[in-house]
Amino acid sequence: MTLYERFEQVVAQVLGALIAVIIIVALAQLIRLVVVLLITESLNPLQHETFQVVFWMIMTLLIALEFKHSIIKVALRRDSIIQVKTVILIAVIALSRKFVILDVETSPAKIAALAFALLTLGLVYWLMRVRDECSARSAKQGEADEDE
Repeated sequence: MTLYERFEQVVAQVLGALIAVIIIVALAQLIRLVVVLLITESLNPLQHETFQVVFWMIMTLLIALEFKHSIIKVALRRDSIIQVKTVILIAVIALSRKFVILDVETSPAKIAALAFALLTLGLVYWLMRVRDECSARSAKQGEADEDE
C-alpha cells in the first residue's frame, strides 16, 4: 500500500469509530425515549408528534449506519473511495427522513421541491445501478467468450 492509501485507511478507521460512538449514543437515546413513552403510556403511533419524533430518530440512525457501512468498505479496502452510489443512497434516506418529519403547515412549494429532489436522486441511483449491472454483464460475457 502507498502512504496515501494507509492514510486513507487510518482516517476511515477513525471516522468509523466516531460514527460507531454516535450510533451507540443515538440508539441509547431512542431506547430511553421509547421506554419513557411506554411507561407514560403516551406512545401512540396515531399521534402525529410522537410518530415524527420516534421515526426521525430511527431514520437518523439508519443514515448513520449507512455512513458507517460506506466507511467500513474503505477501511477494509473493498473500495478505494466512498462510492457515489452510497452518497446518493444516503441523500435519498435523508430526504425520506425529511418527508417523515414534515410539519403539517409546510408549504406546497417546499414539498414539491423535496419531491423533485427525491425523484431526481432516485433516478440517478437507478441509472447508476443499471450501468453497474450492464458492466457486470459485459464482464461475464467477456469471460465466457475467453473460455470458448
